[in-house]
Amino acid sequence: MIPHFGLIVIGDEILSGKRIDKHLSKVIELLRERGLGLSWSEYVGDDAPRITATLQRAFASGDVVFCTGGIGATPDDHTRDCAAQALGVPTVLHPQARELIEARMRQMAVEKGEPYEPDRADNQQRLQMGKFPQGASIIPNPYNQIPGFFCSPHGSAGAVYFVPGFPVMAWPMLAWVLDTFYGHYFHQAVRTERSVVVFDSQEALLTPLMESLERLHPGIAVFSLPSVDHPVYGRHIELGVKGEEALVPPAWDALLAGLHQFGAKLGPEMVRPG
Repeated sequence: MIPHFGLIVIGDEILSGKRIDKHLSKVIELLRERGLGLSWSEYVGDDAPRITATLQRAFASGDVVFCTGGIGATPDDHTRDCAAQALGVPTVLHPQARELIEARMRQMAVEKGEPYEPDRADNQQRLQMGKFPQGASIIPNPYNQIPGFFCSPHGSAGAVYFVPGFPVMAWPMLAWVLDTFYGHYFHQAVRTERSVVVFDSQEALLTPLMESLERLHPGIAVFSLPSVDHPVYGRHIELGVKGEEALVPPAWDALLAGLHQFGAKLGPEMVRPG
């Protein structure tokens, strides 16, 4: 079965509004390009107990979860330690991560025309970014070679993938994860949705029709998106069905038939990827 995909975005800067999250829309795009979809997302501030609790749920879910932010080496970067606590293991300096970070530090020294001093305090601090939960594996970072990591708990079908909060780093790393580990799920089940604008009606009056459609068409989800101030259609409801491509047409025909029986005033119809 195709796994469920989730997203966790960590950082006070997102919740305070100092930065606008761009990861949610990008992850949806990355998944959609591959015929997949996002099942859930969460936003969490830089609060260690809350991050730990969130990651415990993620590890227990069996889902494929992408987690962005908090894997640097400053005091507000709690994600690595919280992941270890959620798994009940210590953090350890990953040998391959150490090699990559040291190579990056040598490169930085060359670029500055300085000698490489591995024991210097700032260089030792940078090595903290290679401390991951015991048993973790790395995610390559094409931007600056400082890796992310992932953990797949024993007995779990899913995994949690940890990448930096910077989009320029995170997005290629997430694409690599999908292409490396989940390519066999790509475009397995093409999903689509069809909808129609319904004028001068109320959701409460349409609910019995919606319930009937879901009962008579297993595998189909019915959705209702009301709007009170649309710039073109004004007050209306977008009513539709979505699911695997082969299942949508009969449910769509039944929806239109039900709306016509109801005497609904209909507007434009829309077809989108599901």
